[in-house]
Amino acid sequence: MKVAVLIKQVPATENVKIDPKTGVMVREGLAVEVNPLDLHAIEEAVRIKERTPGVSVTALTMGPPAAAKAARYAVSMGCDAGVVITDRAFAGSDTLATARVLAEAVKKLGPFDLILAGERATDGETGQVGPLVAALLGVPPLTYVSGLEFGSAKVEARRAVEGGHERVSAPLPALAVVVKEINSPRLCTLSGKLRGKSAEIGVMSLADVGLPAEKTGLTGSPTRVVNVSYPKVTRECRKVSADGGGAVEAMLGFIEEVGV
Repeated sequence: MKVAVLIKQVPATENVKIDPKTGVMVREGLAVEVNPLDLHAIEEAVRIKERTPGVSVTALTMGPPAAAKAARYAVSMGCDAGVVITDRAFAGSDTLATARVLAEAVKKLGPFDLILAGERATDGETGQVGPLVAALLGVPPLTYVSGLEFGSAKVEARRAVEGGHERVSAPLPALAVVVKEINSPRLCTLSGKLRGKSAEIGVMSLADVGLPAEKTGLTGSPTRVVNVSYPKVTRECRKVSADGGGAVEAMLGFIEEVGV
């Protein structure tokens, strides 16, 4: 069985900003890491590999060339291979354009029996890429998955829903979007880090993916950020001094004034 894991490299900071002119996220100068929610997808893929003979796991990430670091981290956790899909034509891709690229890469590298993805990326918080990839590949999407079991040519999932859980099944191939409750990601061992450091990370470009350039990047993105604004936190206060007396009366007057 072949398993693919879709991962993303995201800014390792909460101070994420959007360029007000282009509507594209500013990534320059920020420390980066593997999207924390994708770690659960990697962990689940590696666990499937450990308990099922003959399973191979490939981690795929789309981004700048530096995103190869994320692929290496996935190999350090136990994936067999890592691939970075990178091309300047991909810059500014929204969730649909990103899903197109990932879906085509999965087709080229596959066929895969199971595709795993994290619930959402911490930089965009949309949660759209996983289900979009499933739709483009024409495979069943299993979302909010908190548990996975395999039968004869099918996968059974435990889904987190409002008020509890439900069990669903789908034929393979399928795509599962996992939530953090599914597992606790492992820490990389020294041998794992050495394996990741020495791993040969595959590279795919626009030509390798085989998509028309107009289907990727800003040109291929139907959504646009048209306005960017940041909330301003303001606090107003009235200082009451006890010097000279009258502080209690002033406080009582204020409480009455605001209707408390």
